[in-house]
Amino acid sequence: MLLELAETLRAALGVQHKRDIQTAARHLPRLRGGPWGTAEVRIGDDAAAIPDGDGYLLLAAEGMWPELVASEPRFAGFCAVLVNASDVYAMGGRPLALVDALFAGGPEAAQPILAGMTDAAARLGVPIVGGHTNLHSPYPALAAAILGRARRLLTSFDAQVGDELIAAVDLRGQMHPRHAFWNAATDAPGERLRADYALLPRIAEDGLAAAAKDISMGGLAGTTVMLAEASGVGANLSLDTIPRPTGIPWATWLLAFPSYGFLLAAPPAHSQQIVAAFAARDLTAAVVGRVDASRKVTLQSGGERATMWDLARTPLTGFGGEGSPS
Repeated sequence: MLLELAETLRAALGVQHKRDIQTAARHLPRLRGGPWGTAEVRIGDDAAAIPDGDGYLLLAAEGMWPELVASEPRFAGFCAVLVNASDVYAMGGRPLALVDALFAGGPEAAQPILAGMTDAAARLGVPIVGGHTNLHSPYPALAAAILGRARRLLTSFDAQVGDELIAAVDLRGQMHPRHAFWNAATDAPGERLRADYALLPRIAEDGLAAAAKDISMGGLAGTTVMLAEASGVGANLSLDTIPRPTGIPWATWLLAFPSYGFLLAAPPAHSQQIVAAFAARDLTAAVVGRVDASRKVTLQSGGERATMWDLARTPLTGFGGEGSPS
């Protein structure tokens, strides 16, 4: 069963599409020095962390899946804000503002997209301050970029051998009827959402963890591979401890994109404090695995074990080890 599950996860489009990032990895140089001084901006994380005074400016962007924009424009607009904000929080930051690039065939086609964006912006407290609008497009399209700020970073590059992996998810939701998306956001009170997300910068600033990623397309399975690749390590995931909604098959859940979902790597001495911080807000968190030196991501259940991805043989995004191409 476990070997079959590993093969299913490895072949899934949500995971395989992450290999598209290798094209960018081959063209983007490592940036040492610039307007920010002599420090390096490491490429390949959820957001670019640009040194600025006593902290970092965080810059990220997301393009919405064309099929989602066409079939569910309001939901796509909501997600454009949500996923960008999540990228900033995953880095230990707080969002400052967002801009969008919207293409539609006219005002009526644009209306639900904008309604979704303004709803999410209000709930998350992220102002939309500008962007680009074209209402003469033969097709709808949407992208957005966000600016944030962090005092202390969580990164994809700092998972250490021996760290424990912690998955934190808001299970107060339901699976989208058409897409692999666990939605716990569109009906959630804005005050609660903002306080839930604020846990990430608190964890960073308290020094409880140095590495994290938001659980995105590819789900917990793909996100674990990306974290291991960027940090130059391996990881073992235990199905015996991963939080999962009742009735959702493993192959579906491990590839699902939760509206609120984060994977953290932390020293074992800090793990239970992190888990308790999420639990205090009725968020579900658990130690789900451990970082090792294998350069493989494996699944474990009981006494059974199977390799899901071998990074030594097959890169995923191409950003491996300090954000440089593998």
